[in-house]
Amino acid sequence: MSNRIGSKRLVVGAHYGLKEWVLQRITAVIMSVYTIGLVLVALFTPNLDYSTWVGFFNFKVFAFPLGKMLALLAVLSLCYHAYIGIRDIWMDYIRPTGIRLALQVLSGLWLLAAAAYAIEILWRV
Repeated sequence: MSNRIGSKRLVVGAHYGLKEWVLQRITAVIMSVYTIGLVLVALFTPNLDYSTWVGFFNFKVFAFPLGKMLALLAVLSLCYHAYIGIRDIWMDYIRPTGIRLALQVLSGLWLLAAAAYAIEILWRV
């Protein structure tokens, strides 16, 4: 019977632990607060049209583009949240290392491209 205690124990799964768990919860809170803000704007703004919607994203405080920065924070939170989740799925269910690494890299690149596209759209408005 082998002893799996100490430095020679068998380690399986993602095991990234508390840091990623906390970061995923923080990003979830950021996205929830931002979504509630969007829903409140949509519910309590009469005559919600394109110019009003663009005005929401162009909201400035002391010449600081607060609306765009909050949207940027929400987009980056969404991408990081999704990356942590999909990475853990790949690590838990895909056993061959090469396939798992390829899927993680492709997922990360896709999320970076999606974030870059969202940022381009956001700053173009």
